[in-house]
Amino acid sequence: MPQDLYATLGVAKIATADEIKKAYRKLAKKLHPDANPNDKKSEERFKDVSSAYETLGDAKKRAAYDEFGDVSTRSGFDEAKARAVRDYQRATGPGGGGDGPFGGTGFGAGDIGSMFGDFFAQREQARSRRAQSDEFEREETGGDAESELTIDLRDAVLGSEREITIQKPVRCSDCKGTGVRPGSAPRTCLDCKGSGEIRQGRNHRMCTRCNGEGQVRDSCPRCGGAGQIDDSVRLKVRIPAGVETGSRIRLPGQGAPARRSPQNGDLYLQIVVRPHPQVRVEGRDLLLDLPITVGEALLGGEVTAPTFEGTVKLKIPAGSQSGRKLRLRGRGIPPPKTDKTGAVRGDFYVVLQVQVPPDTEASRAAAAELAKLYAQDVRRDVAL
Repeated sequence: MPQDLYATLGVAKIATADEIKKAYRKLAKKLHPDANPNDKKSEERFKDVSSAYETLGDAKKRAAYDEFGDVSTRSGFDEAKARAVRDYQRATGPGGGGDGPFGGTGFGAGDIGSMFGDFFAQREQARSRRAQSDEFEREETGGDAESELTIDLRDAVLGSEREITIQKPVRCSDCKGTGVRPGSAPRTCLDCKGSGEIRQGRNHRMCTRCNGEGQVRDSCPRCGGAGQIDDSVRLKVRIPAGVETGSRIRLPGQGAPARRSPQNGDLYLQIVVRPHPQVRVEGRDLLLDLPITVGEALLGGEVTAPTFEGTVKLKIPAGSQSGRKLRLRGRGIPPPKTDKTGAVRGDFYVVLQVQVPPDTEASRAAAAELAKLYAQDVRRDVAL
């Protein structure tokens, strides 16, 4: 018989957590096997007290016990399922009296499995009906398709329009997308006897052989009954500025064809931005290494630098070193139009790289004169 855990510890159901802990410690000390050697009765009582405290001493387990009773202490107990079964029982009326936690007789050792089975069998039927409805909707609208599109960094910065050739699902021209051999006559499905459902006890599921239609036909030999085949298709794609690797471009109506209507699914192009040989990407900023002469670095001057939006003129400050960055504000990668974070367009940085002249007698003589101009060791601050 199920035991009352509160009675086992000798406390009331409204006892506080501290009161439960004190009662357990007192009983555990009194009943511990070390204090009662060879006393089987005390040993059993000690086990019951420990088991009761394991439940009532844990706030979550105690709440479940208060709500569901002794069944909550059983192995494999699922609180969500138990609550669903209880609500089901209340709605359908369990019948009979009793003082179980669910009204009527509650969960007995023998009926818990059957009640779970009855309840979830009905839910499984509902799921099956929803699945059939979802499948019908897919046949009405067609499925989505995905493909990969590699673009240049220039396209990601400025946006562009391209014509591409990809493999994608198209409607089978032989069967017009029906999946049925032209001229094939319908026959009653032998699996479901024309009902469209397979019945197993109380469970019903859609017949997979006839897809719930109750009739079967010979499959189209070209598409194998799928109603579609993969084929090469040329498409025009507008690439919006600000895309990056991992972005997706949606092409409405260019996905897989539907069986029951001309409404196709959508095609999603997964973007991959090809690395640029000269321009590096850091977030939404772009960096370009620009070679300059020793004279330009020492004396300063005006040079031109390329960007994706044309060449620009830059003033090099006198005494510039390799690695110095000159910033062109707002010439980096723009945020996509779908961005809602308030992000702004990145910048374009020209990184100066001082180039020495070719190794000649004249350049060696000039280098010797330049070496005399260094006031201190240029590597004085380099340390690990």
